[in-house]
Amino acid sequence: MTYRTPTPLTVALLCGGVSNERAISLVSAAGVRAVLEASGHKVVVVDTGKCDFIHTIAHSGADVAFIALHGTGGEDGSIQGVLELLRLPYTGSGVLASALAMDKHRSKLLYRVAGLSTPEAVVLRGPGAGRAEVLAAVGGAAAEGATPAEGAAAEGATAGGAAAEGAAAEGGAEMLAAAEAEVLAAVGVPCVIKPVCEGSSVGITIVRRRDELAAALSDCFGVCDLALAEAFVAGTEITISVIGHDELLALPIIEIISNAGEFYDYQSKYAEGGSTHIIPARISPAAAAAAREAALVAHRMLDCSGVSRTDMIVDEDDVIWLIETNTIPGMTPTSLLPEAARAAGIEPAELYDRLLFWALERAAPVVGRSPAAGPSSAASTPAMPPTDPAPAAPQPPTKEKY
Repeated sequence: MTYRTPTPLTVALLCGGVSNERAISLVSAAGVRAVLEASGHKVVVVDTGKCDFIHTIAHSGADVAFIALHGTGGEDGSIQGVLELLRLPYTGSGVLASALAMDKHRSKLLYRVAGLSTPEAVVLRGPGAGRAEVLAAVGGAAAEGATPAEGAAAEGATAGGAAAEGAAAEGGAEMLAAAEAEVLAAVGVPCVIKPVCEGSSVGITIVRRRDELAAALSDCFGVCDLALAEAFVAGTEITISVIGHDELLALPIIEIISNAGEFYDYQSKYAEGGSTHIIPARISPAAAAAAREAALVAHRMLDCSGVSRTDMIVDEDDVIWLIETNTIPGMTPTSLLPEAARAAGIEPAELYDRLLFWALERAAPVVGRSPAAGPSSAASTPAMPPTDPAPAAPQPPTKEKY
């Protein structure tokens, strides 16, 4: 089956953002832009890290948005909510699916409901920003340009802030000790400490000894106020991408061998030669069939759309352990999704066109749904009828069988 979108489309390519994965997003977007433009589409690049990005999208004349954002603000449902309000079709999953998949704790709960295996885990809350920082900031601001009397008051506030800071540090140490005890009781060591809501392996540590736990928790809480302590599962690391809207396709299974670290961390993912990808994965036929089915079940359970990529571990008994599902996989030269698609005979131009096709297809049944106002957009929301005739909407996508 061939998927064809109207050409040319005006595509708002959303990238950058403010997450820890901004740099990777920009690399993904550069590759996507080149492919889309070569396919005849007009691309309007929108950096969502800029304060006026919503205005830029709304006045871009875009027919559809292609989301090439990663991490917080891109994969967590936030940008999807903005695009829903703008009535602009977009690639990938919707608001709820994006938020659920980004939340490693809640996605694990849904895996279990679906009967899928996932390592035992416990959620831990970090110290967060305490009252000490607020008091110190207030004291410092008040001291600037103050009268003598006001300066004395400010000094008192600063002193109070310093005292509170010391108390907060003590409380933070107690909280860290309590978190360590909870991890040891719930999952023990070895274990994996990771942020609940981050991507690209940011803030992840494999803890093999008890004396490594405190540092791992501190590093994780430096990235996210919620940490997930997960039982460590040894085995073969694999990943499976699923694409489609109504009809789903599990792409070839990729086995991942990390060359830059002991697991598939940031350097392994994005550095040249950081990892070795083996297609097909060297697992048994039974394990491969079970893994493909698990990827499809996870995609459906989270209500993903367009594309997802689920990371798994296959243990020595061929049990498939689900680790997480990514709703906006990377599209850099070293990324797994484009590689899996090529192994299935789908080049990037066709893959990205399919994602656009499914975005338009998903938006089509929604009454009153239209791209944001612009040169090639459809009518605005029915609640606010335009006084002048609106430009025609882009042609609906078509499927052709060969």
